[in-house]
Amino acid sequence: MIDKEYYKMIFKRKSFRKFNDTLKLSNDELRDIDEKVKELISLVDNIDVKYRIVRREETTCKRGEYCLLIYSEEKEKFLLNIGYMFEQLDLYLANKDIGVCWYGMGKTQELEYENLKFVIMMALGKGQPSEFRRDYTKCKRKETQEIWNGVSGLETIAEVVKYAPSACNTQSWRVVCKKNKLKIYRTTNVKSIMPKDKVPFYNSIDIGIFLYFLELALLYNHISFQRFLCKEQDEAELIPIAIYNLL
Repeated sequence: MIDKEYYKMIFKRKSFRKFNDTLKLSNDELRDIDEKVKELISLVDNIDVKYRIVRREETTCKRGEYCLLIYSEEKEKFLLNIGYMFEQLDLYLANKDIGVCWYGMGKTQELEYENLKFVIMMALGKGQPSEFRRDYTKCKRKETQEIWNGVSGLETIAEVVKYAPSACNTQSWRVVCKKNKLKIYRTTNVKSIMPKDKVPFYNSIDIGIFLYFLELALLYNHISFQRFLCKEQDEAELIPIAIYNLL
């Protein structure tokens, strides 16, 4: 069951670009992070996921005090699964005044852990309450109508979920709403400073993040749903990701 309390953290969280080096995570906070990761809900069953929390200096990351390194089996939809799972941690930590930044291009010497391959890292560091977002509407995001076609009574949800974080703010999700059905796509027509061959990789993680935001917003607004993940396809301008039947 998704924790609806995370919903309000959508409006507080932000991707931390600068961390206050005078603030330190306590051992109790590190233990709490460790325990929370073990409780994360997966999007796809039977994909083995592991993690390690290391000091930032053990990586090429330039932000935060620690880095959470994420490892996974490379099965179908494993990138969606990682985004969906670990965005839960992002929102949870915002409630604890711990800043997070998905750090896509960071590297670690430990490219494998318990036979799983390194995928991505998250920079972590303690923050002051004042350093978190105060007015989410000031975020730079695409207009709602550019990413969501056919709102059909879901205006509030459409407006909120577009604030999901994405690599280089590419916002590659597209939603088509018809009657009681939402169809989620990933567009490949994006402009980014990322290397072109890396865009599908990171945007697939982003779509997993978006799916979590979407489900959180639906449940918060008392809308039940059935989710069906689409079979992965070759590159096209719009790649089907999931279908939501609203109940």
